[in-house]
Amino acid sequence: MTETSNTFSLAGRSLKLDTASDVQQHIRPLTSSASYTSIDLSGNTLGVGASESLASALSHQKGLQTANLADIFTSRLLSEIPPALTSLLDALLDLPNLHTVDLSDNAFGLNTVAPLVSFLSQHTPLQHLILQNNGLGPAAGAQVADALTALAAKKAEARKAGRDVPELETVVCGRNRLESGSMPAWARMYRANRGVKVVKMVQNGIRQDGTALVLREGLRGCEGLEVLDLQDNTFTSTGAQALAGVVAGWKGLKELGVGDCLLGARGGVLVAEALGKGENQTLEVFRAQYNEFDAKGVKALLTAAKGMGRLRRVELNGNKFNEDDEGVEGLRTLLEQRKEKAGSEGAGEAEWGLDELSDLEEESEKEEEEGDEDEEEAEEEAKRESVLKDADEEENQTVAEKKDKDVDDLADALGKTHVA
Repeated sequence: MTETSNTFSLAGRSLKLDTASDVQQHIRPLTSSASYTSIDLSGNTLGVGASESLASALSHQKGLQTANLADIFTSRLLSEIPPALTSLLDALLDLPNLHTVDLSDNAFGLNTVAPLVSFLSQHTPLQHLILQNNGLGPAAGAQVADALTALAAKKAEARKAGRDVPELETVVCGRNRLESGSMPAWARMYRANRGVKVVKMVQNGIRQDGTALVLREGLRGCEGLEVLDLQDNTFTSTGAQALAGVVAGWKGLKELGVGDCLLGARGGVLVAEALGKGENQTLEVFRAQYNEFDAKGVKALLTAAKGMGRLRRVELNGNKFNEDDEGVEGLRTLLEQRKEKAGSEGAGEAEWGLDELSDLEEESEKEEEEGDEDEEEAEEEAKRESVLKDADEEENQTVAEKKDKDVDDLADALGKTHVA
C-alpha cells in the first residue's frame, strides 16, 4: 500500500484478491481514515468478496474526488465481473465529490456493462470519464452513450433543485470497437452534454458516415471543445467535409488529432483551408500523420498556420509529399521560430515543431502534373468511398446477436489478459 498526501494506492501490485479477508490487510488505512481524495487500485484483480469489502470501505470516503479502477478484473470470469463491479460502483455512487473515474482495461461487453450503465446514468458529480480498451463493441458502446445522455438530464434536474452540479467535461472512449453503428447514440450524447471540453475516441473502427454523423449532429454543438482526438478511424472526403464544416465553431480548440484517418489529398486540403479561415486562433497541436496529405495540403496548412499564432506542433509523417517541398520547409521554419520566440529551447521534441518525416511516400511525376489531376483524384476518392460503403453493408448483414456474441468473446479475452 502506498500513501502520498491524500492518495491511497495499490497501483501495479498485481494482487489477486478473492475474498474479504484477502483484501482487509491491504485497505486498513481506508477503514481508519476518511480523508482520502484519490484512490488508485489499478493493476490488481478483485473477486466478488474482495470487491464487496472494498466497497464498504470506499463508501465512507465522502471527500474522494478521483478513482482509478483500471485493469482490476484480469483473469476474472465474466460471471464474476457484474456483481463485483456493482458493489464498487454502488459505493462510488454515494460519493458527492467524485468527479473523475477511470475504468480502462476492464472487460465490459454486453454481459458485463449493465452496472456501468447504471452508474453513469446517475452519478451527477461526474466530470471526467476514462474508458479505454474495454471491449465494448457497438451495442454496449451505444448503451454507455445513452447512459451519459440520461446523466445530462439527471444533472439538469439536480440544478433545478438548487444543487451545484458540474458539466461532463472529459470523455475518453478509445480502442472500444464502437463502429459507426453506435454513432447515432454518441451524437445524441454530445448534443445533451454540450459542456464537453475533451473528446478522445481513437481506434474505434468508425467509418466515414459515422464520423461525419458524430461531428455534424453531435460535436458541432460542443462549442467549448478544447481537445478532439479521433485518430485511427476512417474519414475520407466525407468525414473531412464534415470536419471542415464544424471546426470553425470550436473557438477554443487547442488540439486536433486526425492521424491515420484516410483523409486523402482532397480531404487534407479541405481541413487545412477550414483551419485557415481564422476561427481557430487557439489551436496549438495538429496531428495528421498517414493521411495521404500531399503538397497542396501542406501549402494550405502553412497558410493556415501563419494565421494561428499559437500553433506549435504539427505531425505530418507518413503522408505523400517531398520533405524538401516549399510548404514543408516553410512550416518547419515557422514552428522553429515560434519555439525560439517562446524561449522553449529545452522543451521536448513532441511539444514543438514539425515531427520527423521519416516515412513519407513521395509524389510521383504523374501526380505532380497539373491538368486532370483533380478529376483523377476525385474518381479515386469515389472508388474508395464505394469500397468502404460496400464493406459497411456486408458487415451490417451480420446478425446482431452474432455481433454481440463476438463482442462478449472479445471482452472475455480482455478479462483474461493483462494490459500493460
